[in-house]
Amino acid sequence: MVKLTRIYTRKGDGGQTHLGDMSRVAKTHPLIEAYGTVDELNSQIGVVLTLADLPAAQRPWLERIQNDLFDVGADTAAPEDGRRERLRVAPAQTEWLEARCDEVNAALAPLTSFVLPGGTPAAAQLHVARTVCRRAERLAVACGSQVSPEVVRYLNRLSDLLFILARAANGDAEPLWQPGRYRD
Repeated sequence: MVKLTRIYTRKGDGGQTHLGDMSRVAKTHPLIEAYGTVDELNSQIGVVLTLADLPAAQRPWLERIQNDLFDVGADTAAPEDGRRERLRVAPAQTEWLEARCDEVNAALAPLTSFVLPGGTPAAAQLHVARTVCRRAERLAVACGSQVSPEVVRYLNRLSDLLFILARAANGDAEPLWQPGRYRD
């Protein structure tokens, strides 16, 4: 259970913070960078949820993903130490993403080119979230064995789902790359 009674503590004023196991590290530590980027991703999804043109079916999925991203952050913030059980991302959470990918992708036309990030406001913001997710994934990978392999799998599938949801949000008006179009 989380109980926050005071937001500021002054303990981070010197440039250090606690990990989930209460060890102190620099705020630039790779684990802090990784879960900080997961937090940024969660905020980007929060922006998506404010958009009127977001397809209605996507809303509860994105709300669930926001909750799961706190699990991802908790998992990343608490290195495995064997002293106590920690909240970990479960394979079922990643499998749920895969099922949503398959469900939405089945209704989309096959791609004939790379997709330009844009289109509708919801699609454009989903692409922003996708790129932040890819950065979070890279940072998690860079942490090596300090981050659960399931966190990496979850972020990888989530970036795929965000791409697919952006395509769906654009409908038939998907902006596609036209190689060399403006070279002349």
